[in-house]
Amino acid sequence: MPLRLPDKLPAIDFLKDENIFVLGSERANSQDIRPLRIAILNLMPLKITTETDLVRLLSNTPLQLDVHLMKVKAHTSKNTPVEHMQAFYRDFEEMRHEKFDGMIITGAPVEHLDYSEVNYWQEITEIFDWARTHVTSVMYICWAAQAGLFYHYGVPKYPLPKKMFGIFPQTPSNTRLPIFRGFDDVFYMPHSRHTEIRREDILRVPELSIIAESEQSGVSMVMARNGREIFVTGHSEYSPNTLDTEYRRDLAKGLPIEMPVNYYRNDDPDQGPLVTWRGHGNLLFTNWLNYYVYQETPYNIEDIH
Repeated sequence: MPLRLPDKLPAIDFLKDENIFVLGSERANSQDIRPLRIAILNLMPLKITTETDLVRLLSNTPLQLDVHLMKVKAHTSKNTPVEHMQAFYRDFEEMRHEKFDGMIITGAPVEHLDYSEVNYWQEITEIFDWARTHVTSVMYICWAAQAGLFYHYGVPKYPLPKKMFGIFPQTPSNTRLPIFRGFDDVFYMPHSRHTEIRREDILRVPELSIIAESEQSGVSMVMARNGREIFVTGHSEYSPNTLDTEYRRDLAKGLPIEMPVNYYRNDDPDQGPLVTWRGHGNLLFTNWLNYYVYQETPYNIEDIH
């Protein structure tokens, strides 16, 4: 995909090394194409890593995307240089009058808190409401999926006895859904979370459909509003070494952490990860962009409502 990114965004150099085609804004402006406007609300602490992971997956179709990075005003990132945030991110307040074809809202390391205790809860719920009338389709990831399901539909989260950590097989409920075109009968998804949503709570809400789940990791994907809202409880965007980094970080801190399930070759950290989720991760984002964003969004972006 000719992916249009802000000039000098670090992800550009990282992805060019991986032979992924990206456009700087200068060249993109010379093309007579209406690019799809994609907003990314990045709530993860390591923002450059998350940007790169998401852009890698967004780069795999022939569509041109114009990516805009959003942040919440009520929280200051401690793990990303201020200069980076000032150069590439805008507050929601600066973007609230714009419309977008698609939006991704990431996870956040706040799942141990009640939603009301999250210092940007009021702002993010404003964004959730705004997205319903200003974005054609929104993908909520991990904590954002739980938060969105709670805010819009009253689905609670529950603490897990131990961290859900590893690569787990998922089964689509209906392989004829466009989001699963090209998928196998089982696909794999990384999970890294301390809380869960439960099947029985979702089934009580007629507006929600469970579209993928796992015997081991529970509900993994929920859809609402004919695909205008897609909630993903795992991390199909994770790069090969993300769980390894998390595992070694927690070990170094002396935290209670078990080896990620189905991740290392022969369950040996010294042998490195065996990547089993990347193909379906690419397909998930490609299908979302094609069938739920590009095919559904109006040509005149101001017609989104």
